[in-house]
Amino acid sequence: MLRTRQLAAAITLAATCLPAWSLYKVIGPDGSVTYTDRPPVASNARITSIGRHGESTPLGDASLPLELRQASARYPVVLYAAAECPPCDSARTLLQQRGVPYRERAVASDDDTLALERLTGARTVPALTVGQQVLRGLSPADWNAYLDAAGYPRESKLPRSWQPPAVTPLAEGRASPPPAAAEPAQVPPPAPPAAGAGDDAGIRF
Repeated sequence: MLRTRQLAAAITLAATCLPAWSLYKVIGPDGSVTYTDRPPVASNARITSIGRHGESTPLGDASLPLELRQASARYPVVLYAAAECPPCDSARTLLQQRGVPYRERAVASDDDTLALERLTGARTVPALTVGQQVLRGLSPADWNAYLDAAGYPRESKLPRSWQPPAVTPLAEGRASPPPAAAEPAQVPPPAPPAAGAGDDAGIRF
């Protein structure tokens, strides 16, 4: 009888230790949202694990190594750039050589320029956001300092197959942006940010 009770208790304990039902929210590069009960393997997508009580945990891009996935989930990097802009080309090179997974938003129209000014306080490109931190103008020392503070590796750990998402206009979809899993965190400032540019009309770089 005792052995039967012990067996029943063991079965009950094992049942309570089984993995809880999980739901994943996947936001694709185009802003599309998918819910699935299977661990997603999509690349270039933001993935959030939704717990049984509704709490959410960002998992980042499933194709990235854990270190990069954690950094990009907490402090996503977005580059704001324009066409025929040599400093913008240098900015892309900096991010690519360091192996930072980033999204690029194009500043091409008047609406894009106004959106950039609302976001960064200036009309200067390139600009970068690391989480909620805004960096105006290309300053490799400042950009690297903030990327260090956000936990991005100094040397590239990006998979060779990784490609940045398609470039989209900055003003596109601002009226109803795709739902975000969580508000990007504020990067602890490693040093006072570089002085911003003025508010002259037009895009500057």
